[in-house]
Amino acid sequence: MIRVEVLPDPGSVGEQAADLIAEAVRRVISEGRRFAWAISGGETPVPMFRRLGALALPWHLIDTWQVDERVAPPDDPDRNRSLQAKALPVEALDGIRWMPVEDDDLETAAARYAATLPDRFDVVHLGLGVDGHTASLVPGDPILDVRDRDVAVTGLYEGRRRLTLTYPGLSRAERAIWVVTESQKRDALRALIAGDHSIPAAQVAVLDQVLVTDLASGVRRRR
Repeated sequence: MIRVEVLPDPGSVGEQAADLIAEAVRRVISEGRRFAWAISGGETPVPMFRRLGALALPWHLIDTWQVDERVAPPDDPDRNRSLQAKALPVEALDGIRWMPVEDDDLETAAARYAATLPDRFDVVHLGLGVDGHTASLVPGDPILDVRDRDVAVTGLYEGRRRLTLTYPGLSRAERAIWVVTESQKRDALRALIAGDHSIPAAQVAVLDQVLVTDLASGVRRRR
């Protein structure tokens, strides 16, 4: 079951999500380990990234992977990297493993990226699309059935192919932190909370899942 935290506005959502991540960072480092996490793209997590930058975290002990990335040229504004590199603190950038989407052979690139993944992520940050997708696991894509790879290449979605963590790749996470804002996502949010497998997001198999949102009406059906 997903634990739901409802905040008053998108800024508060970003702050709370960042505080949850910072708490996990401090716990892991206190145990003598490096912190490993994966980040999703889009505008929604920008307040979270900026809040993390204000918390003076030990970024030299934090290893970051991308959940997914569009196949596009370097510095293309469609790239998740373009926004993530601007929103995260400079200190974080040396620890990011960017997905190699510029490679000519995307299947080989996906396998090479998969080989860099940690045995487990302490946290994977996830978003939610209006159509119920998360990462680049979109409705109707054959990648939804991939169970033998942790990273794979999608078909076309909104004009782009992508590299993405698959369900097995996401299941490496100890905790998933969902960050969901924007009123048009209410129906998808209800389906996610209900565990409705008709949407890809609800099929993520991470035992500990926390959803931080400002869409109070999206959680009325929670039981």
